[in-house]
Amino acid sequence: MNYKNGKVSDVQIAYIGGGSRGWAWTFMTDLALDPYMSGTIRLYDIDEKAAKANETIGNHISERDQAVGKWEYETYTDLQKALTGVDFVVISILPGTFDEMAVDVHMPERLGVYQSVGDTAGPGGIMRALRTIPMFVEFAGAIRDYAPDAWVINYTNPMSLCVKTLYHVYPKIKAFGCCHEVFGTQKVLKGIAEETLGIEGIDRRDIHINVLGINHFTWFDYASYKGYDLFPIYRNYIDEHFEEGYNEPDKNWANSTFSCAHRVKFDLFRRYGLIAAAGDRHLAEFMPGDEYLKDPETVKSWKFGLTTVDWRKEDLKKRLAKSHKLVSGEEEVELKPTGEEGILLIKSLCGLERTVSNVNIPNTAKQIENLPADAIVETNAVFEREAIRPVAAGALPEDVRRLIMPHLENHETTIKAALTCDRNLVVDAYMNDPLVKGKQCKREEVSKLVDDMIQGTIKYLPDGWK
Repeated sequence: MNYKNGKVSDVQIAYIGGGSRGWAWTFMTDLALDPYMSGTIRLYDIDEKAAKANETIGNHISERDQAVGKWEYETYTDLQKALTGVDFVVISILPGTFDEMAVDVHMPERLGVYQSVGDTAGPGGIMRALRTIPMFVEFAGAIRDYAPDAWVINYTNPMSLCVKTLYHVYPKIKAFGCCHEVFGTQKVLKGIAEETLGIEGIDRRDIHINVLGINHFTWFDYASYKGYDLFPIYRNYIDEHFEEGYNEPDKNWANSTFSCAHRVKFDLFRRYGLIAAAGDRHLAEFMPGDEYLKDPETVKSWKFGLTTVDWRKEDLKKRLAKSHKLVSGEEEVELKPTGEEGILLIKSLCGLERTVSNVNIPNTAKQIENLPADAIVETNAVFEREAIRPVAAGALPEDVRRLIMPHLENHETTIKAALTCDRNLVVDAYMNDPLVKGKQCKREEVSKLVDDMIQGTIKYLPDGWK
């Protein structure tokens, strides 16, 4: 990297999963809109054609007058070459296809286990991890060998297990996981504060929060806006709007696959006194299966949805069609800020900014006092030149800690299962998962489910499972 006049040039970024039809365009957009950085993006993907398409799209974006950040996009077919000499590594992959995800999400329904996302917790998250962990073992080994000093940014789910695997293979890795769920809850607080206080145009980043928990099951025990304690404001809003929930100005839960009315958040606040800081679809999957995800009617009553894999497949068709139009020049990527913070964090690690943001890293600094040191936790951290300094978040209330612990136990069990191809450990993890526990499933029927799900995803599992 070269520094001059407050700018950095020749930044080298390897993008693993560079054929992404969605997140890659977000990344390209934010890079193009930042005038302080430039360099090369090395696109690496097992689908070379998809990476080549993004090479064309990215270079076309960079040629536009609106693009004040100039980047060159290049496709690499060799992971070693893609990694050698880079400053940053971005990992954003889909482990398998949506056919495998259909197994993750829908096969457990035969035991009455419903999942609203299926990529982090529950049987779906565990099965997805069995496909993902071996890939991350390979990535971590390659980073250790060819880019040992690079900063590694992971966007892939299951986030906690992906980051945990990177550190398991290469303990000195400089890796962290980024997730925007916390931003979504800041936006909810922003909207409630605007409505309650009569203030317009609150910046989401001015909602100051203390973050503690694990990815997709994060919590705030502090939230303020310019002198206002937002907890009593939030509590009063819930008391007045518990039944209808909160609809974001630009969304309506009933018309959007990924939206919700935030009633699960409201209920968790009443029960535990903290602000649950992820989308309701994620939060529900960490709770017992006889609660928010008891059955489809219960889900509907809480005003969120079960995202079907059929919807994801249809959405992929639309994104493939859009990719074709972007490559051919029929359409252009809209260049406007996305609200993500990945580029801001890269700038901070380059020394151009100093940023406080939520991050998924090991709890080795005991940033959450009463969780294990080897757990991957989500808290705030200070990002500055060549450093991530975790913020001391304090301790979780004991009742919330008890909700989190089965998932941390399952992280340990799942990574062992993936590394040893041990189906009995997978059964153990299923039996310990709150969604399955809440349904009081018998071990023999869970064991049969595990066998069938493994067979349904066997194409993307190591030979030890066959």
